Amino acid sequence: MATRAATKGMNRSAQLEDCSCRPWRGSMEELGYLAVSGEHITLQRRLHSASCREFSVRSPRLQLRLLSAATCSVWLVAYGLFVLSENSMVLSAAIFITIISLITYLHFVKIDQESLLVIGSLGIQMTSFYASGKESTTFIEMGQVKDVVINEAIYMQKVIYYLCILLQDPVEPHLVSEVVPLFQSSKPRLDCLVEVYKSCQEILKQMKTTSQKL
Repeated sequence: MATRAATKGMNRSAQLEDCSCRPWRGSMEELGYLAVSGEHITLQRRLHSASCREFSVRSPRLQLRLLSAATCSVWLVAYGLFVLSENSMVLSAAIFITIISLITYLHFVKIDQESLLVIGSLGIQMTSFYASGKESTTFIEMGQVKDVVINEAIYMQKVIYYLCILLQDPVEPHLVSEVVPLFQSSKPRLDCLVEVYKSCQEILKQMKTTSQKL
């Protein structure tokens, strides 16, 4: 689901360093949960300050056994075709396809960790860490955030819940212009989402109270 919010990971790095969550010196807690698929995931919560909190959801890493089984299957099929056709290009093509597929999967598909950094005075930063080491960051200014809610959807013929950010319409502030889903790769179950939701609501409530006083 595309988001119109500005992706400013590099441009915002200096601002993030100036906020109240400069180095981590608060509390950290790690809890185990289940994903929608039934896989075990880990939620890591870091409290940098009262208005700056970070949540990281880690998914199971790629298993070497499954990777080896898939690679051997492709190469066995390729070898069988080579025996039948006696064309060495079949083996070369199989090796090439395997390498390209693996690189594509690790660099664009397999996400090991998703993090959500909520800074009350600045905004919300979402970062995805891919298995290849690549990082993808999206930043949403707090002025664009209308609310953070738990929504429901149909996935694989069953109802699931997901956390999302409601973006405020710039023309009509009482309307929602866009919905930005969170943790779309790990897909935590409801009990995990509730933990993140409560903290986000606490920060949003603090910001509303501060703005009303001003």
